[in-house]
Amino acid sequence: MKNMKTITIAHSPDADDIFMYWAIKFGWVGDFHYTNAALDIQTLNDLALQNEFDATAISFALYPLIANEYALLRTAVSFGEGYGPKLIKKKDKILKRNFKVALSGANTTNAMLFKMKYPDARIIYKNFLEIEGAVLGGEVDAGVLIHESILEFDPSLCVEAEIWDIWREFAGEELPLPLGGMALRRSLPLSDAIKVERDLTRAVALAHKNKRILAPMLLERGLVRVDGAGLETYLDLYANAHSISMSKLQFEAVDRLFKLGYDYKFYDKILKAQDYLIPSEYEEVRNS
Repeated sequence: MKNMKTITIAHSPDADDIFMYWAIKFGWVGDFHYTNAALDIQTLNDLALQNEFDATAISFALYPLIANEYALLRTAVSFGEGYGPKLIKKKDKILKRNFKVALSGANTTNAMLFKMKYPDARIIYKNFLEIEGAVLGGEVDAGVLIHESILEFDPSLCVEAEIWDIWREFAGEELPLPLGGMALRRSLPLSDAIKVERDLTRAVALAHKNKRILAPMLLERGLVRVDGAGLETYLDLYANAHSISMSKLQFEAVDRLFKLGYDYKFYDKILKAQDYLIPSEYEEVRNS
């Protein structure tokens, strides 16, 4: 182990990222010695802008801002398909045009779509675990819930809008909603980068295949914030067969998000996701 190269993987502390990472942590796969850091999504996004980690979970909406430093990976992705983050408020609250809202971070996908839909809203940013409390306490008029928070919240609150519906409105067709992706530092040697992506892909596939073994292990160790039923529901949403390797439809969705980001002046150029992947065919050609 001491002679193996160390690769640091940063991910969020929500159940789907924990689930996908721990197949590596338990030693089921790995060409490297992997270490991890679990941080909230906006912290991950901020540190990706600083080129902090070898591999990091990111919001898809952030990627065009780090494309020069990081390649986009095909695996460990989370998309919404008919679901996603929720804009919530108190049931008796009528939102004005310039309502005050708490979001989980400036560079998240839900923040970009929110700003497109509600350009006059007054935004503050909070750790995603604090958003429901900020709405209940009257600090803000509304908030966007993400991660496991979408499964259950205080009964005095209601959903004002689904980010999925906002996405569908702007996307113009039924495409999956790109939420979380994984990026890899470009300074790694290409042969190492290919192996890291392969390890991560195997880990996600193994986690999905062995969900009934891995999920109880996470619950027993207190690694997730939901109970068994909640974990099963959440993994079905965000850590499923579609998380293993991006499909053509998912690439189309990411490209549409990047195009919208350009159209609404979040980015200064349009990216095509497949132009920024690890060229995994390199290893096949080299060894042929």
